[in-house]
Amino acid sequence: MIGIAPLLLVLGAGTAHAHASLDHAEPRVGNKVASPPREVTLYFTQKLEPAFSSVTVTDPSGKRVDAGKARVNGNRISVSVKGGGVGTYHVNWRVLSVDTHTTDGSFTFQVGP
Repeated sequence: MIGIAPLLLVLGAGTAHAHASLDHAEPRVGNKVASPPREVTLYFTQKLEPAFSSVTVTDPSGKRVDAGKARVNGNRISVSVKGGGVGTYHVNWRVLSVDTHTTDGSFTFQVGP
């Protein structure tokens, strides 16, 4: 007779992969770019619900530099960025995937020579 614990592990493992995970971003996570980007784009493993997905960008001083509402197209969310200087930028995101699971996270990238 098979115990219930292995069954729960198998079912739980399948469920964990159902959420939208960050696949990659532009600028790349942890990367260094020469000048502040005009836009930050995040790519996820599932399609996103536009009304419940957002991304914010702060410059090295902690000031928000994202401009306007984030735009969602399938599994991609983008936001325009205004100004900023040299240093570490922080990107925070919260998305709702079409499977109704919410995920969030953050990453940084560097701007400078």
